[in-house]
Amino acid sequence: MKDAGKKTKMARKPAISIFLEEVSRSSLIVPILAIMSGLVLGGVLVALSTEEVYREWSESPVQAISNGFDAAWESYVTLLTGAIGSPSRIIAAIQSGDDLEIRRAFNPGFESLVRSIPYIFAGLAVALGFRTGLFNIGVEGQIFLGGIFSVWVGYSFTGLPAYIHMPFAFLAGALGGALWGFIPGLLKAKTGGHEVINTIMMNYVAFRLTDWLLREPMKREGSTNPLSPIIEKSAMLPQFFGDPIRFHLGFFVALAMAALVYWFLFKTKWGFDLRTVGANLHAARYAGMNIVRSTIVAMSLSGALAGMAGANELLGVNHHLSQSFSPGYGFDSIALALLGRNHPLGVVLAALLFGTLRNGATRMQAAAGIPIDIISVMQALILAFIAAPAIVRTIFRLKEAKKAEPEVRVSGWGGS
Repeated sequence: MKDAGKKTKMARKPAISIFLEEVSRSSLIVPILAIMSGLVLGGVLVALSTEEVYREWSESPVQAISNGFDAAWESYVTLLTGAIGSPSRIIAAIQSGDDLEIRRAFNPGFESLVRSIPYIFAGLAVALGFRTGLFNIGVEGQIFLGGIFSVWVGYSFTGLPAYIHMPFAFLAGALGGALWGFIPGLLKAKTGGHEVINTIMMNYVAFRLTDWLLREPMKREGSTNPLSPIIEKSAMLPQFFGDPIRFHLGFFVALAMAALVYWFLFKTKWGFDLRTVGANLHAARYAGMNIVRSTIVAMSLSGALAGMAGANELLGVNHHLSQSFSPGYGFDSIALALLGRNHPLGVVLAALLFGTLRNGATRMQAAAGIPIDIISVMQALILAFIAAPAIVRTIFRLKEAKKAEPEVRVSGWGGS
């Protein structure tokens, strides 16, 4: 009777509640615990890399552990204040009423958002490729091509109004990235050439092409450094709030693109077909889907998103092209897409995390003397836990979520 009562109670449980429980178990809890585990291990690394800990260890292990804890705590406090600002400074600035001091107090938080923008674009590029069964490791090269195209349009066209010049330059960046994604997509679809190999090679072509352009046709006149001319003001993405805050329109464009990618992938027939190709290539081919077209479209769209990351950096922040304007956004985006489970919302949240860590790391290095490479180690640890959720479930004794019966849905190119 009790068992029958339990079954009846479970049967009456709303479907939405069951769904939320499944999501919390499989899609939310594990990433959160993975991030926490990575931060804890990062703190251990900070403690072990502190000289005071080594000096005290032979004399007093208890004092050494205490010093290690203090070092880890100080590093995370400086990381947090460097990423979002000091609460005491923010309160004092607001009370003073000084506009400049208020902007300076809030600047760390806005700078973290600025650092997150290229991660959003690049993460979406990788995630879209993954959803289609493609590993686009050439996002870094596509970022460079997007930067080249957008900067050229930015300084070559003069006299245009901002409402034409700015979107023109931004879309030119998307076109450059799409071109650099179209080529490996075409090779993959027509010849079977693996996209990983092709995109890796095209990364280096993009790097060397940038070097040549900055030495010859795009070099700024009168400059001894390999820099392009500064773009016209009409091509610059507008910034808000004034100096020293660099927060600009690109953040809202990135969020809009994330929403657009979600709509495209999960609400349109084309997105459904791309996801079907990525989930089961043989079923998609059996259903009559055009595999060649899907592959080319996916790689081109992925490249376009990466090109937007390059355009964003140069139109919104740097305003000129240099040899190292991207500190590896394309490569970090692979880890970011995995952390976000290849979902646009997850990518945005992971990008905000990465941008916050990167921005706070600069302050942590300057104030606490902690190497910025520790942040890279933290990101690697977080990714390792994400890639191996069984480790997280074992450490925290989480139950494996029940898997539903597999459902196979196929559709033609125009199907719903």
